[in-house]
Amino acid sequence: MERKPKTLVEAVKEYGNPDSALDEVADSRWKDAIACPHCGADSPMFLKTRRIWKCSRCRKQFSIKAGTVMEDSPIGLDKWLPAIWMIANNRNGVSSWELSRSLGVTQKTAWFILHRIRLAMQDDKKGGKLRGEIEIDESFIGGKARNMHKAKRVKKLEGKGGGAVGKIGVQGILERGGNIRVNVINDNSMGTLLPNVEENVEKGAHVYTDELKSYFCLSGDYAHDVINHTEMYVNGQIHLNGLENFWSLFKRGLGGTYVSVEPFHLFRYVDEQAFRYNHRKHEDGSVISDYERFKAALSQIVGRRLTYKQLTGKEGETTSEEAF
Repeated sequence: MERKPKTLVEAVKEYGNPDSALDEVADSRWKDAIACPHCGADSPMFLKTRRIWKCSRCRKQFSIKAGTVMEDSPIGLDKWLPAIWMIANNRNGVSSWELSRSLGVTQKTAWFILHRIRLAMQDDKKGGKLRGEIEIDESFIGGKARNMHKAKRVKKLEGKGGGAVGKIGVQGILERGGNIRVNVINDNSMGTLLPNVEENVEKGAHVYTDELKSYFCLSGDYAHDVINHTEMYVNGQIHLNGLENFWSLFKRGLGGTYVSVEPFHLFRYVDEQAFRYNHRKHEDGSVISDYERFKAALSQIVGRRLTYKQLTGKEGETTSEEAF
């Protein structure tokens, strides 16, 4: 059996070889047979000197990056694969400045690479709805009022006294012992929160929430227990400790690694943290290795595309992307 990398050092050494890097991506992308991304024909001709394929049906040439988050990127696989390894396995994330220094690329390029990898890390909800015991809670992301300059506090909070004012909400839905689903929300009203619960949680599941009134009507379709955090944090099986752990990890990454995240991009960082959380253990409880987590991210790069214009919200403008 071929030995696979176990550490970042081994991954950098392994994927510094162009053939090894190509084989790794091809194995993740085409399990059975290599297929043309343009017409779907099998058995294209491999042009070894250029490491690309030529389709025997449509006669078009394509590289391993075609139809993936890496499409049109001149950055080699020797940098793309270590970047995927780093963001998939660092529980607090990787900043664009750190990746820039590690890979020898500009910070702007590293930032673009990371966001494209985050797109690949988005949950496609293959496992269906969550079931069993479910924890549901919200957290609000933003600066603390007491740490703001007075002028900024007045502008952001509009004279109000902190709390969730001026912050972005994130709703987490966690299956105990299983996966988490996370959504950025505009508010914590019933009309915002309940559709996410109905979409992600199987009816009849046992749901645990705090005393937020928006969740009170859940008892019609679910077994619903409430924990009042003004009185206690745990009452037997009634608690939200699993989600509190997730929020702790998520906020540690935002505050310690990324420092400043624009609300426009927050959902991408949420997807990143949820991916790592959902790939921490196998169904039998055994720990997922760094290589397996890296491979899971690599297997999701196909069929997803993010351009620099889309990322920066300037899709209608004419800006060059050739540097990336």
